[in-house]
Formats: sequence, C-alpha cells, structure tokens
Amino acid sequence: MTANFPLMWQPPAIVPLDPQIESTVRARIDDKAKPPGSLGRIEDLATQLGMIRHPGEPRGDNAVLLVFAADHGLVAEGVSQYPAAVTVGMVMTYLAGRATANAFAAAADVEVRVIDAGVAAELPAHPRLIDAKIRMGTANAAREPAMTPQQAADALAWGSRIAVGEIRNGADIIALGEMGIGNTASSALLVHRLAPAGLDDCIGVGAGQDDSGMARKRAAIEKAAARSDAMAPFEVLCEFGGLEIAMMAGAVLGAASQRRPVVIDGFISTAAALLAVRLCPAARGYCVFAHRSAERGHDIVLAALDAKPLLDLGLRLGEGTGALLAVPLVRAAARMLTDVASLDDVMAGNI
Repeated sequence: MTANFPLMWQPPAIVPLDPQIESTVRARIDDKAKPPGSLGRIEDLATQLGMIRHPGEPRGDNAVLLVFAADHGLVAEGVSQYPAAVTVGMVMTYLAGRATANAFAAAADVEVRVIDAGVAAELPAHPRLIDAKIRMGTANAAREPAMTPQQAADALAWGSRIAVGEIRNGADIIALGEMGIGNTASSALLVHRLAPAGLDDCIGVGAGQDDSGMARKRAAIEKAAARSDAMAPFEVLCEFGGLEIAMMAGAVLGAASQRRPVVIDGFISTAAALLAVRLCPAARGYCVFAHRSAERGHDIVLAALDAKPLLDLGLRLGEGTGALLAVPLVRAAARMLTDVASLDDVMAGNI
C-alpha cells in the first residue's frame, strides 16, 4: 500500500532494519551460557533489540510512557456509553498519579508523560502535561472529515517531535498509551481501511456497551464508512482518525527515526502503529507489540502487521497498561544480550 504525503508533512528518515544483521545477533545469543533457544521468545525480542541498536548495544534502563489524550466528534452519535467529559477526568487522574497506568508505571519504574493532543476542554498547566492541542476534539466523522489535512500533519509532527525529544533526554524505550472516549470507534474505521478488513469484524465493545449501545455504535461507524471511500493512509487518517491516534503514529515514526524500540499497547495503539507502518513501512521493525487485547478487532490489526504480542492477559483498558507490563520483558531481553556471559567464558573460567 502506497502512502500519499501532503506537502505540509513528510515522515522522518527511518533506516530499515538490516536482515543480514539478524544472523549475527542470533549467533551471539546462541553463544550465551544457556542452551540455544532455551529463552524462547525473549531471544526473538533480544534479536530485534540488537538489530535496532546495531552496532551499538541495546539499553532499557530509561523508559517513558507517552499517554496521548483527545476527544472524538463521533461520540455525538452514541458510540460510547460514557460522555466526552470522562476524557478530561481521566487526564486529571493521570496527572494526580492515581490512574491504573500510574500504578503500573510505578511498579515498572517507567516515567509518565501526558499529552493533550485534542481534549475538548481547556486544561490547567501541569508539570507532567505537554500541551500539544491541535483542536478541541475531532469533528464528527459520521458527517464530515474528522480533521483537516493540516491538522493531521500537525498531529503527526507533534507526536514525532515528542518522542524524539524524550529520546534525546535519555529515554531508551518509548511506550505508548492513550485516552479518548470514542477512540475504539475511530480505530475500527482505521483498521477497516488500512488492514484492510470487514468493518463489522473491527467493531468491539470498547469501554463497555450493551446490545442497544452496540447497535448505535455500529450504525454510527457504518455511516462514517459510507461517507468516504478513502483508502490512502493519510486520507484515511483525515477522514476517520483521532488526534491522539495521529500523535501516537507520529511517536512510532519518531522513535524509529532515532533507532529506539517503541512498545505498542492494545487495539487503539496498534491501530496507530498500523497507520505509522502504512505511512512508512520501515517503522515496523522498531515496534514491540506488548499484548493481545480482548477488544474485538485487535487480532485483525496484529495480523495485518505480522505481529506476535508478548502477553495475553485479557486486557482492554488502554492507557498504556499492557505496554507497561511488557517493559520489564524488553529490559530483560536487552540485559540478556549485553550482560550474560558466553559459554566459552564459562568453560574457561573467565567470569
């Protein structure tokens, strides 16, 4: 699938992972003081990290969770059982350190940054809040494009700039999270067009819906899909996307441009990763997929990205919670590659 870029935005330069390096990294792992293959998929993860940082060494000590927050005009169509005001409430909860993401971040020793990508309210200044607001939520995608091309371009650029800034300040790992009432509806539309996949297969319960709520959600999403036949990635973003989703896609591209791994959370974050990869395929090699969400449609987008997530815990909260639980695995894989002695050293007593 070919990406069409507007004149106001171009993706950052990303070096594709060199497949010829893979055998070199795997040979190094096989030479460790353990039976070859005995660490299973951690060895696959270590190989990916080694390829990302080659010829340097992977590091995972400093990790940052970027929680992008925005509102969605589709909420006016009844796609969520919760009002848009919940987005504001949850942003303030993150800033107070009282959300699930904060608890998991503290357990995993991960810094948290909250980004206002497009919350439909004015938020008070806070030391942990990055004001990147593009607009007060997207337009209602069932009736008009969710955002203008300039707004989409600005959101992608902001996300990339934020991720690059964190890496330049010492982050070894970027993890992604989000908050936005209605964003599973937006993600379903993105996955429908970009995977591509049948629309109904992409629609799940989100934050929780009964049968009548699901009927409203499905009708709204079908109305949006019928309004536009966009298929090119940037156009699909403009028609159906969320500002937090666009910024997450930009953050994927920014992290990849700096040769750092980016840990992808659940359905919404993976939809953002799909958008990033459709815009710039080289970004795929830098994505670490944290977990398999219980949200319907996540398996579809994982398959579209040929991704095998690390965890399967039945999560569907978002916020970056699954990504946070996967960060220790990324750190362990990096340490295995850099800190474990070789079998030759063990046998020679050179420890």
